[in-house]
Amino acid sequence: MAEEGEQTHVETFEQQSTTGKWILTILAILFVAAAVYGYVTTQQKVDRLSQDLNDSQAKVGELQKRMQSAEAQEETLGKALGMTKKELAQRAAELQAQEKVAESRLQEEQEQQKAQIGQVSGEVAGVKTDVGGVKTDVASTRADLEATKQKLQSTIGDLGVQSGLIATTRSDLEVLKHKGDRNYYEFTLLKGAKPQPVATVSLQLKSADPKHGKFSMNVTSDDRTIQKKDRNIAEPIQFYSGREHLLFELVVWTVDKKKVTGYLSTPKSAPVPVTAN
Repeated sequence: MAEEGEQTHVETFEQQSTTGKWILTILAILFVAAAVYGYVTTQQKVDRLSQDLNDSQAKVGELQKRMQSAEAQEETLGKALGMTKKELAQRAAELQAQEKVAESRLQEEQEQQKAQIGQVSGEVAGVKTDVGGVKTDVASTRADLEATKQKLQSTIGDLGVQSGLIATTRSDLEVLKHKGDRNYYEFTLLKGAKPQPVATVSLQLKSADPKHGKFSMNVTSDDRTIQKKDRNIAEPIQFYSGREHLLFELVVWTVDKKKVTGYLSTPKSAPVPVTAN
């Protein structure tokens, strides 16, 4: 009996030892599988991060190329105009501001002209209600209305033509000359002097008001003298000249007590004088 009990105890111990080995084997397999899975997962993440990094570096490189190209273009334009990149940006901003001021002034003048037309139309309507007793007055009012309309049309034709870029300093004028769109002639007019030839027209200063930046002058073109009264500094003064009815434009940029300075611009197709001032 003692031998049988001892044999049973040995068999039980061997079974427990075998079971433990299997458990350890299974745990080892699970550990290895988890380690392999973790390695594979980590490697995939590293590969994705590497790809993203390469894509980002490619985009940064492309952006740097574009920035370098833009800077090169700005430098090329600045060299063509004899200006640095900073000066070119500043001059472009000044020209844009001047263009906005000119557009705003033109819009205000057009609004004033519309208001004047509306006022005259209202006066004519009031006269028509009394037409039975004042036929002569109605005819006179109609004549005045037609004259007013002709005057307004003339004003719109002179000031309503869209002006290009204008120069308010000599350096601005040099920029416009480089563009080569029109012919430019500088002038200095003295108060009380005789008409001065400029290009194919003549200019004569009649009055100057430096305090308010205003002046009046006569423009003689095609044997016809045009009076330009109470005009402002940097205001484009437009008139037509020649057989082809070409648009001329002059701008005054300084006003003193006895003189003004500025320039006259003409189309490229306009006649050029033998000796130009």
